Amino acid sequence: MEKVIMSWSGGKDSAMALYTILGAGQYAVAALLTTVTEGYDRISMHGVRRSLLEEQSRSLDIPVEKIYISQKSSNEEYEARLKEKLLFYRQRGVSSVVIGDIFLEDLRKYREENLAKIGMQGIFPLWKRDTRELARTFINLGFKAVITCVDTQHLGREFAGREFDQQFLSDLPPRVDPCGENGEFHSFVYDGHIFQRPITHQKGEIVLRDSRFCYCDLLPGVG
Repeated sequence: MEKVIMSWSGGKDSAMALYTILGAGQYAVAALLTTVTEGYDRISMHGVRRSLLEEQSRSLDIPVEKIYISQKSSNEEYEARLKEKLLFYRQRGVSSVVIGDIFLEDLRKYREENLAKIGMQGIFPLWKRDTRELARTFINLGFKAVITCVDTQHLGREFAGREFDQQFLSDLPPRVDPCGENGEFHSFVYDGHIFQRPITHQKGEIVLRDSRFCYCDLLPGVG
């Protein structure tokens, strides 16, 4: 089996990509690769506490490899720290990174060009799938997720903290992608077929950051 690492945000697209890869039976996932913002100690962009990320890792029985970036990280800083981690795995026989991107051509090109510089390649198991069908499949498979971040330039702050379910999809404005592929919202997956047990949590405070991003804090360890 080919050894790969999984680009892991803790959200639904990552979970669907991992589910697809594991189901193919051709890959062994060496680690989950996640960017964490220093100081906040949370998954970058998604705003999820590191402790919950580690609970996901334990429930999946896959180790998590964290890339720490500063709160005002530049692309150069991010790329340098990512390269360092990727080279570590490249030297240990991993040549591919699994990524949950769906249709953003420029983003895929950016990722592939950076991976090619160090002799690695991307695997995109969700590429060009219909996002409404993909969202429904995620729900029908029994995955459970909560919306942790909303970009209020695209979606109302009342969507932060909601469950990612059929009602959520029905309530989305037509202009918003059902998978949030354009960055409209981010999520945290806490249960599903690939998990050995649910990640217990409780919804906490909802706050607005940078006059734009609305985050729902998730508190670990309580159901």
